[in-house]
Amino acid sequence: MKPPILSKPHIIVMVGIPGSGKSTFAKSFAETFKSSIVSYERIQDITFTTPTFSKQEAAVINQLVDLALDELLKTHKTIVLDSPMNSRVSRAEISKKAKSHGYEPLFVWVQADSKTAQKRLIQLSKSRVVIAPEQFDTEVKKFTPLSASEKSVVISGRHTYSTQLRIVLKKLADPKVDESSTINNRQAPIKRHFLIR
Repeated sequence: MKPPILSKPHIIVMVGIPGSGKSTFAKSFAETFKSSIVSYERIQDITFTTPTFSKQEAAVINQLVDLALDELLKTHKTIVLDSPMNSRVSRAEISKKAKSHGYEPLFVWVQADSKTAQKRLIQLSKSRVVIAPEQFDTEVKKFTPLSASEKSVVISGRHTYSTQLRIVLKKLADPKVDESSTINNRQAPIKRHFLIR
């Protein structure tokens, strides 16, 4: 599949609760388009063999993510960022950084219900250390939904990659298309009254 021709390089920023499918989409997207990916999870796995998910650990990983991202922003090629971006403040910071380097940020919000996300984390825990259920609940509570001012696209974490990709590419190709506003702005059908005798 060919990527759309873009006037500016993009930074694809993954957003969603733990276990929603962000990393799966990010990895597949990066492989499909041979894009660079900065993965919080991969940096964590390399840096800490048995992660504790402490604040100190997160600070170290975030510094490494920032360092990698700063270097990749110099390339002016599309980058995928798979790092916790669940607060509006963190998204505003990454958006400001991206724009200052000539990038256009696109937030890809991967949505999944809590039960599905927790099941995925349980499955994932068989092969690697994942957050504890209490931490999952905390992360879900801390999540701030994207606002209308943030350039974003919503995909379902339960759909196939090809379906998700089609939605994201459509948004990249035509950023003016806002599916949520077009759905809400449709006029109601005119009701006609017929008298049958």
